Amino acid sequence: MRAWYYQQFDADFTRDIPAEGYGGWKQAELPIRKEATALVVMHAWDTGTREQFPGWHRAVEYIPRADQILRDVFPPLLAAVRAAGWPVFHVVSGGSDEQHLPRAQPDTNLLRFRAENVFVGRYNEADVKAGFARLDFPEQARPLATEGIAENGEQLATLASAVGVSHLVYVGFALNWCLLLSPGGMAELSRAGYLCSTIREATTAVENAESARTEQAKALALWRVALAFGFVFDLADFLEGLA
Repeated sequence: MRAWYYQQFDADFTRDIPAEGYGGWKQAELPIRKEATALVVMHAWDTGTREQFPGWHRAVEYIPRADQILRDVFPPLLAAVRAAGWPVFHVVSGGSDEQHLPRAQPDTNLLRFRAENVFVGRYNEADVKAGFARLDFPEQARPLATEGIAENGEQLATLASAVGVSHLVYVGFALNWCLLLSPGGMAELSRAGYLCSTIREATTAVENAESARTEQAKALALWRVALAFGFVFDLADFLEGLA
């Protein structure tokens, strides 16, 4: 299967910017073994409409991009993966991670300031809470009865281990947030030895006012996946490889 990787060497110290000597993005045909690979659908939610939860949509600007991916990418992707006989796992929120660290008691005034001024904003909180209270799978990503569901890394690793999987291809939302750092995400599973990859067109990222027009945060997140966790697949190459 054709995959992207990132060559993070060699810095060229004859240049003004030594990193510009790195090899950068490259492609290779890799032996992706069906029996060792699974698709992980993470935090693919039905987030309702802007009319239902205006505050949620105001705070989470990537929802329209995620909805487009659910409509256009998930149906052919999941159909092809299931037809090829690959395992499909679903990671949902609600579980804790496995790091049983002593709990801190943060300053509640500082937490309140962040909630009101950083994310999600005082007047958006009610809509966000209401949206999460009725959280459900969208039809395009609803698990089949035979597909495992995990709330954290321990549960996902148990599902993967039971079928001999060591390579997890993550899709869902959002790449630079939940897919990397939430319980069951790449950072956690990579520490357990799993190779963690993604499909470029099957995810999006949390963007800010400065990055949203060009989706620069997604570009950096794809680089981080390729450098630290696994590979990046183009959807067309992935589907061709499944055939």
